[in-house]
Amino acid sequence: MSWEQVYEQWINDANLEETLKKQLGDLQEDPEKLEDAFYAPLEFGTAGMRGILGPGINRMNIYTVRQATEGLALFMDEQDPETRRRGVAIAYDSRHLSPEFAMEAAKTLAKHNIPTYVFESLRPTPELSFAVRYLKAFAGIMITASHNPAAYNGYKVYGEDGGQMPPADADRLTTFVRSIINPLEINVLSDEEAEHSGLIHIIGEDVDLPYLKEVKTVTINQELINEMGKELKLVYTPLHGTGKMLGEKALQQAGFEKFVIVPEQAEPDPNFRTVHSPNPEEHSAFEYAIKLGEKEDADLLIATDPDADRLGAAVRLPDGTYQVLTGNQLGALMVRYILEAHKQAGTLPENAVVLKSIVSSELPTVIAQNYQVTMLNVLTGFKFIAEKIKQFEEDHSHTFMFGFEESYGYLVKPFVRDKDAIQALVLLAEVAAYYKKQGKTLYDGLQDIFEEYGFFSEKTISVTLSGLDGPAKIKQIMNKFREQAPSSFAGVPVVQTEDFKQLTRVGLDGNMQKMTTPPSDVLKYMMEDSSWIAVRPSGTEPKIKFYIGVKADSETAATQRVAALEAAINKITND
Repeated sequence: MSWEQVYEQWINDANLEETLKKQLGDLQEDPEKLEDAFYAPLEFGTAGMRGILGPGINRMNIYTVRQATEGLALFMDEQDPETRRRGVAIAYDSRHLSPEFAMEAAKTLAKHNIPTYVFESLRPTPELSFAVRYLKAFAGIMITASHNPAAYNGYKVYGEDGGQMPPADADRLTTFVRSIINPLEINVLSDEEAEHSGLIHIIGEDVDLPYLKEVKTVTINQELINEMGKELKLVYTPLHGTGKMLGEKALQQAGFEKFVIVPEQAEPDPNFRTVHSPNPEEHSAFEYAIKLGEKEDADLLIATDPDADRLGAAVRLPDGTYQVLTGNQLGALMVRYILEAHKQAGTLPENAVVLKSIVSSELPTVIAQNYQVTMLNVLTGFKFIAEKIKQFEEDHSHTFMFGFEESYGYLVKPFVRDKDAIQALVLLAEVAAYYKKQGKTLYDGLQDIFEEYGFFSEKTISVTLSGLDGPAKIKQIMNKFREQAPSSFAGVPVVQTEDFKQLTRVGLDGNMQKMTTPPSDVLKYMMEDSSWIAVRPSGTEPKIKFYIGVKADSETAATQRVAALEAAINKITND
């Protein structure tokens, strides 16, 4: 069926939701946007789906939400009755139509006689992960577009362990979603039927309190916080998202007293009116926090994204200004503190393990090795960290201490199986208190780490290629790197090439080893000077990402090496 025929289905549907019908009429004035809205279904992958709000099969709307949920219902219909009765937990963030999408999902599942547990108001993604485990639900749905701009929303599916669905289950679910030809034909309960069905349960404080009780266990050295919690000055911004309520309570119960929340960004706002993009990876997101930090003479500024699974931070420099740290730098600070604090307390297990993604810094690896702690690399996506945690619980081979991704995602305690910025908020405040007791800032702490382990520097380059030909361009670039594998970058020879799609590792001598990770469209090049480059398409956005990591004897040398590698990537990409 052509996109024009699908469009005709929508425009001629007598029951089409009124707002979408009006928007569809407006789209007729822009043929290019109209085609983009209908040329292909919104991609539903292992991380769910994410897209621009509006009418069409390539947009986020009540019909694409119903389609995704109908796929989950069909997947659950294959399970035994007892499993189905465990139901689905549903949460949503502060974006446009998030509450409506959450209820559409619940009504779709109720049509299949599947119970749901829907939060009374917006909640962070990590609490949804916790709720799945706490309620012993079969699955979870999170309505969120994470850190994307205001025009977006999204839909993520979680498995019964609280992690995003593992590949096998996700593939089966995706098959069901794609089997639904026309989302307009999906039947859901009416509002009145839903109200009297007894299948939709509203949850709130009954899950908040157990979650916060677990967050209290994130603190490692309570005596330190008892001493320094009255002195550490902290500025926190939830960037108009879900983090305020639980973040504020988590800091208070840990014992931090001198924190202030950026007032202009404290309340939920689907338009994110004070920021271009509510992404703590971007320095511009800290504009209001920096102004307040300067006024309060704050030691540390922390921001969480709209669904509070990612955390960024800015540290005070010797001249009183603030510098936004990278996700890798924050990861290194937290790994170093966790291992040192547990070592000092005598609570560092012999089989301790830290987990990170293959595109994250090698500095935490060197730190872990210094403490005789195992560092394991997993594919990008926190579900792979969650899978390892589950494995360790079953075979007792390792004790999980920390997991992180360079994209500002951290997990301290495994009562959640996804990135948890509320946990990271409490831990990073404790790390700042640790250095403040020594008369230092987190910036000083990072310099101490560099002095001890070497100057590591990383950079992530994201190239957005949206539109009809975007996916083809991304594939073309990946093929170029795969088929014309560079033998050097910026004059430094490549000594090992890893292709995570072909599962091959090729050394300088040409010998090939078979890799044991699940397949993934990622290429990684290790160079003679210990620097590395990785290339991968984004799993949730129309982007291709390049990752650079270097180690040098000085900060200047590290910065120069990153710049040289970036220039080499640009040359290969643009030739």
